[in-house]
Amino acid sequence: METLTMNPTAPPQPHFMPIIERAAAREKTGGSVNFDPAKHLSFAPPPQVFSMGDLGLEGVGVSPVAVSQPFQLFSEEAVEQFRAEILNPEVMKNCRFTSNLAACQLRGYSPKYAPFIYDAWNNQETLAIISKIAGVDLIPVINFEIGHINLSVKSAKEAAEEVAGVTRAKQSYDDDEGIGGCPWEDDKPVVGWHTDSYPFVCVLMLSDCTNMVGGETALLKGNGEVIKVRGPQKGCAVILQGRYITHQALRALGAQERITMVTSFRPRSPYLPDDSVLTSVRPVSNLNELYTEFASYRLEMLEERVRKQLKILREYQQANKKTDTTALKAFLKEQEEFTKRTNEEIVEEEKVPFGYMEEARIPPGTSKLPERIENKE
Repeated sequence: METLTMNPTAPPQPHFMPIIERAAAREKTGGSVNFDPAKHLSFAPPPQVFSMGDLGLEGVGVSPVAVSQPFQLFSEEAVEQFRAEILNPEVMKNCRFTSNLAACQLRGYSPKYAPFIYDAWNNQETLAIISKIAGVDLIPVINFEIGHINLSVKSAKEAAEEVAGVTRAKQSYDDDEGIGGCPWEDDKPVVGWHTDSYPFVCVLMLSDCTNMVGGETALLKGNGEVIKVRGPQKGCAVILQGRYITHQALRALGAQERITMVTSFRPRSPYLPDDSVLTSVRPVSNLNELYTEFASYRLEMLEERVRKQLKILREYQQANKKTDTTALKAFLKEQEEFTKRTNEEIVEEEKVPFGYMEEARIPPGTSKLPERIENKE
């Protein structure tokens, strides 16, 4: 059974001005930029895609795919346009959220402030790429969850000190031939152990990772072991079935900024299971927008399911066939549970602990020495 940390700590205060000033100073393409897949997609297939079976989770989730290795997805021009839209002062002013687990997150800014980002993630060629890797036809879960941003900034001095510390620790490891362990592999998380609210995520890196150490994603296998998948480079992405895999983001050292864009996806088909929850997003959201979009797509799914079942009943009646009572009751029970879960996720605003998210901790006995997933080419 998972345990939860109940005492939130105040997040460090982020310093935005350096990257905002750099973004404003950098020459941008004049006027509005329209997303063009021929120009802005730069796809190269991932070298390896790992299955739920590889993680000891066979049969869990909406797809047999667990996680991909990083792969090139967007061009440099597309990434720069992404950055221009998210670093817009209006986005920082109106769409910034802070919690005990993250000092700065930008949410719910698309399409109002970021039409290019909205079009990029809804483009049919983009969705075809993501769906093929994920092993199931996917669409963005709701507009509010398009392009969720995790943003952290350090001074040049702080970044240099981190690099020096890693160098010293690695030298110490080399000198004692590894007897003292591997302290230069930093395993402290940026975000603690958790599962995502939605079935799949695509994590896109928007920062230069040249001097970055760490920044990997740790995944908890079914047998309690921990494995790590390396983080993506600028313009590259990782796809993860994060609703069904307990995971955490490890710290990235040596870089002045780290900006990741996380877009959540769900199966396009309304007939596939949808175990989405709002646990990890409710405290860092505009609840009016979140609840409206969440309830709308869930009710649309219910509508499509009811229409299909109604068609079956009418076809049975016209064919003079006996109604399959067992199947009908199973369908109604499934929709009853679906509606109940939807209702449970829409928590009254006064009951929502804004800015505080519970952190799941892996149970005792879990492997403390992560195994790294390597390419199997």
